[in-house]
Formats: sequence, structure tokens, C-alpha cells
Amino acid sequence: MKVALIGASGFVGKAITHELLSRGHSVTGIVRNPEKIAEQNNLTVVKADAFNEDAIADAVKGNDAVVSAYNPGWTNPNIFNDFIEASKSIQNGVKKSGVKRYIVIGGAGSLYVAENVQLVDTPQFPKEFKDGAKAARDYYASLKNEKDLDWTFFSPAIEMHHGTSGERKGTYRKGLENPVFNEEGRSILSVEDLAVAIVDELENPQHVKQRFTAAY
Repeated sequence: MKVALIGASGFVGKAITHELLSRGHSVTGIVRNPEKIAEQNNLTVVKADAFNEDAIADAVKGNDAVVSAYNPGWTNPNIFNDFIEASKSIQNGVKKSGVKRYIVIGGAGSLYVAENVQLVDTPQFPKEFKDGAKAARDYYASLKNEKDLDWTFFSPAIEMHHGTSGERKGTYRKGLENPVFNEEGRSILSVEDLAVAIVDELENPQHVKQRFTAAY
């Protein structure tokens, strides 16, 4: 497949790029700073601004799918507004491009940990991630109204926002609206296996117009 990946130089984006290339797919990596990405076979790097939907449309045109791993940066004081504005711009750009398949990497904050209680609203949710998590939740709420694109929204495991990097097991368990917990009551997934889950979904779509999550 030919896959356009927005945010290819980020923590999650790098892992997805590696997984896609290792499975023989071609990647167009769309980034703010192309110099951050090393040259690789089957990887084309394109500079484009996530806030410019026409630039995004031009950058992703001709691909089979678009994956957005866009993140304005956890230390960005304007993360809430930037995430929502850029995500809507990316969504509009994908629509303009004619590409139908669109996967968004969101956050775990919108997962339900009890009836009508989302993780981001619990007292133990880390303050430093709250604005970003709320932005992803609000964007997901608006994405549900998207009729034209074959979208999927992915919520990582709870212990992913800390930058969980480790081994690639190649296995995971999936859920929809609730976190997937292990026997110790933890929801955890390495960034390598997040990438496995995303590329599996691209190769064999199971969650079109749906959210899903994954953990060990």
C-alpha cells in the first residue's frame, strides 16, 4: 500500500513508519521539519503544515490511506486548540485529496473507565496530559459525524502517553470504548506494538467509522 503519515518524525510516527516499511509498504512522511527524518527506501518525506488543508491535500493525494499521528507537543501551552484545529484541517485536507481511508491516533483519555466516566475526567489523570487528552476526546466526538471518509480513531493503552517504548511482541488484545487491562489491572502497550495494531488495521480493516484501542 501507499500510506501518507502525518507526524512521521514524532515518537509514534517513527514507530508506524518503521512498521509500514518493514512490511513492504511505501510511506509518504509528512512533517514540519524534514531534516529530522533519515533517508530510507520506500520513504518520501514531504514538508507540509498541518494547519493548511490545501497543503495537506496536495501532500496526501494518490495514497491508499492517510494516518495522522499529529501531536502539537505535550509542552505546547496551546495544545488543546492546536490539536483540534490541526486535526480538523488534516481531515478536510484528506477529503479534498480524494483519499477515503483515514486513521487518527488519538489519546486514551476518552476511553470509558466506568459508566459515563472517561479516563481524562478521573482525579488520578496526570495534569500535564489533561489538555491534550481533552482535545483528542473533543476531536473524536466531532469525527463521529464524518460521513465521507472511512475513518478509524485509535486510542492507545493508558500507559502509552509516557512514551512506553520496548519490544515488538506483535501481539495485543483489542477493545472499543473501554481500556484493555492485563491481569495486574494495567493497560499497557509499547509504541512498537501500537504500530503493529495500526498497520494491521490498514491491511485488514476491522474498525471503519469506529474507535478501537489495544493493549497486552
